[in-house]
Amino acid sequence: MQTSAPLPVPLPPASAAPPAAEAPPPPAGDPPPEPVPAGDPPPPAEPPVREPPAPAPGPAAPPPPPMEAADIPRVILHMPVDVRNVSLALLALFAALALLHWASAVFIPLMLSVLLTIALQPLVTALRRWYIPRWLGAGVLLMGIVGGLGGAAWSLSDGAAELVDSLPVAARKVRDAMRLNALGPSPLDTMQKAASQIEQAATESIPPQTRRGVQRVVIERPPFNIRDYVWTGTVGLVSAAGQLTVVVFLTFFSLASGNLFRRKLVRIAGQSLERRKITMEVLDDITAQIQRYMLVQAGTSVLVGVGTGIAYAMLGLENAIVWGVVAGVLNLAPYIGSIVVTGASALVAFLQFGTVDMALAIGGASLLIHTLVGNLLTPWLTSRTSRMSPVAVFVSVLAWGWLWGLWGVLLGIPVMMVVKAVCDRVEDLRPIGELMGD
Repeated sequence: MQTSAPLPVPLPPASAAPPAAEAPPPPAGDPPPEPVPAGDPPPPAEPPVREPPAPAPGPAAPPPPPMEAADIPRVILHMPVDVRNVSLALLALFAALALLHWASAVFIPLMLSVLLTIALQPLVTALRRWYIPRWLGAGVLLMGIVGGLGGAAWSLSDGAAELVDSLPVAARKVRDAMRLNALGPSPLDTMQKAASQIEQAATESIPPQTRRGVQRVVIERPPFNIRDYVWTGTVGLVSAAGQLTVVVFLTFFSLASGNLFRRKLVRIAGQSLERRKITMEVLDDITAQIQRYMLVQAGTSVLVGVGTGIAYAMLGLENAIVWGVVAGVLNLAPYIGSIVVTGASALVAFLQFGTVDMALAIGGASLLIHTLVGNLLTPWLTSRTSRMSPVAVFVSVLAWGWLWGLWGVLLGIPVMMVVKAVCDRVEDLRPIGELMGD
């Protein structure tokens, strides 16, 4: 039996790759995986991220060295302040102050006229309701005020002249009394005596031949020239009369024009209703504050004048009525009028009674009245009516007094009221109004 040889099985060529295994079908709902390009190795798998072990509890870490501490970020308060804008604002402020000081002869009558206009406006409006024209009502009011002030000054002129003449005599008498009451020579007299002895010793030590060539110099004071004194007083009186005339005419024209300038300011503010409304609020606020301030000043001045006159009359001081009027008028100058009235009345009391006790009694009564009414009640009412802090009131008196003198002391608070009312309504100026507020 013949067996057949097995048939040879064909082998695949060596270069042929084995058939790739079929990938399992993706699960339902998952997107098919992106095909891996042939010939590229698969991306290596990322090793799992292990969290570092928590440090064992132990002592606190030492503080970083200074060099590293400087790199630690610190919390810094940033404020929207532009140095350039601040510099320009300061330059504008200094320029405005220089202008106000240089042109004080114009601005002071203008401010006085504005204050009188605001104070007399309600009276002119009341007369207008009785069918009296504004120009006629303004003229009658101003003539009545000027005539009343002139008549009061004329009736008190004799007592005021006696009071002024007695002040130098009282000062000389006080100086002589202090010199007599001293137990020994004053330090000034001792120094003068020592200087005279030193000068005499130096003169005696000079040889006679040297003193012959020395020229003696005698300093003589110039004689008193009554003509210059009268001329200076006349110029001052004429200047005051001229400023008073300017104030009266400016006030008359302002009262006669009514609300003309108010309407112009509202029209200049802009076309939007909101801007005009804000302008009206500012003007109303300024008018109300100044009217309340002048009412407070008038009431407290009358209270100070009446109290001072009664106290001086009870103590027996001459010209008590004149002193009451002077005290009431000087009460309009905060912190300064009380000092002047107290010192002058004490001098006159010493001249009249000749004793230090009565002088101290008169000065103490004046100081008590001015302290209670002028220095406590008036600043408190002023801060309430103007919504300004007492510190701002005091600083404004100092600043405007330095700028305009006595007129600045009188006008400083109303001017700052206007400034605060504007700052409260302007967005960029509200921080200034907040600093000035109570």
